[in-house]
Amino acid sequence: MSDQTGDTSTTTTLDPASGGGSDPEEYTPRQVVVDDLGEMSFDDAIAGTIVAFEDGDIVTGTVVKVDQDEVLLDIGFKSEGVIPSRELSIRNDVAPGEIVSLGEVIEALVLQKEDKEGRLVLSKKRAQYERAWGEIEREKERDGVVRGPVIEVVKGGLILDIGLRGFLPASLVELRRVRDLQPYVGRTIEAKIIELDRNRNNVVLSRRAWLEETQKEQREEFLANLKPGEKRRGTVSSVVNFGAFVDLGGMDGLVHVSELSWKHVDHPGSVVQVGDEIEVQVLDVDLDKERISLSLKATQQDPWQEFATNHRVGELVYGRVTKLVPFGAFVQVGEGIEGLVHISEMSENHVDLPEQVVTPGEELWVKIIDLDLQRRRISLSIKQAAEGGVVAAEYQQHFGEHAYDEAGNYVGAPDVVDAEQAWAEYYAEYGDGSGAGASTPEDAPPGPGGDEGEPAAG
Repeated sequence: MSDQTGDTSTTTTLDPASGGGSDPEEYTPRQVVVDDLGEMSFDDAIAGTIVAFEDGDIVTGTVVKVDQDEVLLDIGFKSEGVIPSRELSIRNDVAPGEIVSLGEVIEALVLQKEDKEGRLVLSKKRAQYERAWGEIEREKERDGVVRGPVIEVVKGGLILDIGLRGFLPASLVELRRVRDLQPYVGRTIEAKIIELDRNRNNVVLSRRAWLEETQKEQREEFLANLKPGEKRRGTVSSVVNFGAFVDLGGMDGLVHVSELSWKHVDHPGSVVQVGDEIEVQVLDVDLDKERISLSLKATQQDPWQEFATNHRVGELVYGRVTKLVPFGAFVQVGEGIEGLVHISEMSENHVDLPEQVVTPGEELWVKIIDLDLQRRRISLSIKQAAEGGVVAAEYQQHFGEHAYDEAGNYVGAPDVVDAEQAWAEYYAEYGDGSGAGASTPEDAPPGPGGDEGEPAAG
């Protein structure tokens, strides 16, 4: 029988499952609601409440249980889905409770509708992966920026969680290279996408590109206010073979190896180290290339200027032979200062080769016969030093004119009875900083002229 009411009808059916033999009156009636299109069976009604999906689909569900090694997710299926802990996150070695919480609604990808134990197996990280790739590809197309926490330090850089594992090379973390990456772990940072390959699951990021873009106006203002000739304090950020980079407080400038010291520098690391705070002078600012050239030696006194200020032609100075050349010998007469003794000034006698008179490392008195500060050249003479003269100021306390007799023989300074004591006092006060290498009275050379030994004149 049927009773029509509106758009639906109630149909009484008999359920054989209730038993009672073949007599229809013994069947237990049940009611199902059908629409205008026809009748719906009880199984269809039950099936209609269950979510339909296939392997690889992304479903949404509620977290109903969090265990140490898995999470149960209610997605409206006949049983809860299982998310193994390894499928929760791209992060390694994290507890499920750190990723999800009870009652949280999340997305998951269907890995297997029914495993060997009859369970529905899901993956949260793969659902994120699929969603992330779509978003990342769109950001790459519009030259956008991605944002995520740093989850790991690996060889050569950092790993960011951007829904998948994004690689940020160490050289692209900051505007200058960073040596210690560990402090970045846990920080959420923004970066540009510079390489994308879904087939290889490869995403390469650059935070430096993002910084360069966002700080362009600040850099332009910084450069505009930086003038050649001014001095700035900065911190050495890196040391390379050709010089050192100095952070001036927003931008790095380069101190070329030739601008590190007035002396010859074999490697910049012998002058400065990373982290050193130094004062530098701005040499040049290239606005187009955004490059700053700096000088460290320009902030220091020019040793040639200092030498020229404290010495004059005709003075006797003490030095060490550094190099022999066919036309003479070079003698160091001060810190970083070398002069040339031409072969014609080595002896009163004819000299064919410099080694007939001196050897490298030998220490001796020489006379300044020419001083050209502009060309940074000093001409020295051994043979004229043998004739005596005024000793340079730094030696006069022990070796001034008062220390010699009329014949030029060394007799010692006042209250000094012999040459050895005078030299001992000299080295105690000055060491070997002026070029003298002797450290004991026995090693000390004689004064200019005298019976303690003639100056090396051939």
